[in-house]
Amino acid sequence: MSSCQSESWLWRFAPGGTVAEANHPYSDDDDSLNEAEVNGNWTPQEKALHEARLKAKAKRRLRKSSSRNSTSESFSESGEVAGGDPHSPKGKVNTNDRKSRTGKGRGLPKKGGAGGKGVWGAAGMVYEDEEPDIHDPNYDESYQGDTVYETVVPEIDEKELEKMVNPIVQEYFEHGDTKEVQMLLKELNLGQHKYEFSSLAVSLSLEGKASHRELTSRLLSDLSGKMLSQSEMGRAFDKMLKELPDLILDTPDAPQMLGQFIARAIADHVLPMSFLDCYKGKVDCEHARVALDRAAVLLSMKREMVRLDNVWGVGGGLRPVKHLIKEMNLLLKEYLISGDVSEAEHCLRDLEVPHFHHELVYEAVVMVLESKGDTATSMMMKLLQSFWKTGLITVDQMNRGFQRVYDELPEISLDVPHAHSIMETFVDLCYQESVITKQLRDACPSRGRKRFVSEGDGGMIKT
Repeated sequence: MSSCQSESWLWRFAPGGTVAEANHPYSDDDDSLNEAEVNGNWTPQEKALHEARLKAKAKRRLRKSSSRNSTSESFSESGEVAGGDPHSPKGKVNTNDRKSRTGKGRGLPKKGGAGGKGVWGAAGMVYEDEEPDIHDPNYDESYQGDTVYETVVPEIDEKELEKMVNPIVQEYFEHGDTKEVQMLLKELNLGQHKYEFSSLAVSLSLEGKASHRELTSRLLSDLSGKMLSQSEMGRAFDKMLKELPDLILDTPDAPQMLGQFIARAIADHVLPMSFLDCYKGKVDCEHARVALDRAAVLLSMKREMVRLDNVWGVGGGLRPVKHLIKEMNLLLKEYLISGDVSEAEHCLRDLEVPHFHHELVYEAVVMVLESKGDTATSMMMKLLQSFWKTGLITVDQMNRGFQRVYDELPEISLDVPHAHSIMETFVDLCYQESVITKQLRDACPSRGRKRFVSEGDGGMIKT
């Protein structure tokens, strides 16, 4: 071996005495080493280098297998592979082997081959069609066919119920259309508080007019069976009976009115026939007993169960014209006897016929023409003046009432010869008190004075 070759060899040994790294001209040339071995020309240094390379390869293989938690291969202190030749196929670790590398288990696949990600399951397994889950991260709405959108209305809270219902009931008192109320209620999600709509409507009608109570009874009749059941109606009236002590503070006649509501509801089949029987001997509140007794009396007055349409009286505009004329004549006659303007005003408001007030003006002027003396003239003047100032009788109704008298004055003169002169006097007085306008005063017809001509004309009247 030459000196240059000995100088080019660099040896580095690990602390255990094994060769960690070697730099040799033939370190990576296996063909040269094999040829030298065949020819028997190996030097001791080359032989030692060959053994060091084998040990380094074995150590690298050991580190690779230990990183995979495999204990199938180990090395002895001498560096030889324990358990077989590292170059043999049996000594290699198969990463795709299903057997446990820790030596545990029976070596069978997990869950019979049905486990793991991306597998179809065990053999023979039949899957059913599943509906797509909206919460699935892979859910795609565009691939689910026709999309149907539904508006979800949240349930109204008990505190908000009164704010939502009161405007609906107040508007119903103006137009009286029950179908409009049904449509509005369908848009609201009343939920378990649906029965409270009836109690709120009845409470508002107790504070209103008789026509409002009539409209409320009709509304309950139309809603029964469509929006509210008999049990829900009964629950609403039961709540009203318990709240009577508070309702009396605003409406002293609340017990009697509620009794009329109950009687009308039973007659209209809104409440069951056995509603009153459930309270016999079980009511401690005095006001509730008054309401139930009132309902029992009204129902006992009818031999046959018919609708108690007259329990509230027919509402203003629904009354017959003859009945309204009779009521206004009675109102004026009572006023001429008592002279109470406020009572007459109260009675006229209760009739609830503002479009028919011209009839009152007509009847008042006719009474003035048919009366004897100035008492009726002054009292009717005072009454019309009061109605005019309070706005109870509008200018249109006042003009229409006087114009009707103007048109019928020739016929009235047949029974009242001095009707024209009385009319002129009354019209002038009304104009002075600012009850009628100047145009209406000028429109009053006047009968020309009759005058006889001189003698010899045969008593002809000059026209």
